Amino acid sequence: MNRRTYHRASEAERREDLIAATLDCIAEFGIQGATVRQIAMRAGVTGGLIRHYFAGKDQMLHAAYRKVMAGMTEAAITAAIEGETARSRLRRFIVANVTPPVTDPRTLSLWAAFISHIQIDPSFAAIHRENYLSFLEALETLLTAFFAEEKRVVSRAQCHTYAIGLNALVDGLWLEGTLAADTFAEHELAENALISVEALLRLQPGELSAEQR
Repeated sequence: MNRRTYHRASEAERREDLIAATLDCIAEFGIQGATVRQIAMRAGVTGGLIRHYFAGKDQMLHAAYRKVMAGMTEAAITAAIEGETARSRLRRFIVANVTPPVTDPRTLSLWAAFISHIQIDPSFAAIHRENYLSFLEALETLLTAFFAEEKRVVSRAQCHTYAIGLNALVDGLWLEGTLAADTFAEHELAENALISVEALLRLQPGELSAEQR
């Protein structure tokens, strides 16, 4: 087992180190196997210091789950920002969700470890809802800008409906792209994602996918 090198850091940095150590332990031992003692050893700190930042293991797990989910959304948003047009930002957002680093086996393993707790732990359910709504909001913003750029009149309600459908589409492709990445040729998953989005949004073939080819 590798210990994390612990250095003098700010309160925020120490908390992030503990969250990272929690995720490492969950990835290696699962949620039940990731004990506070193991997390402390991985972070290179004492159990007493952990209690300074977290009331207990449950609170650490909640912070770790929020970190995983927010990280995937933020990675896609960061990729989208680099686009010069509304169309390229939407395209980049979709592609980012079905390519590395978002499609990462470790991330999938962590997500799978957490997901069963959503139905039994209100705090996990709240974090899931928070991330889901954040993702939908990002999609709706991108879609609104895209339709405005294309001079198409699409209501806010319709954009919301499209965002729900796109989220489901992206989720499915993300899962397949992470579980069976070796079954897809380079860019194949991203191209299929864009073609599927074109169909869902009732766009002409190539309006989004042509930039990817």
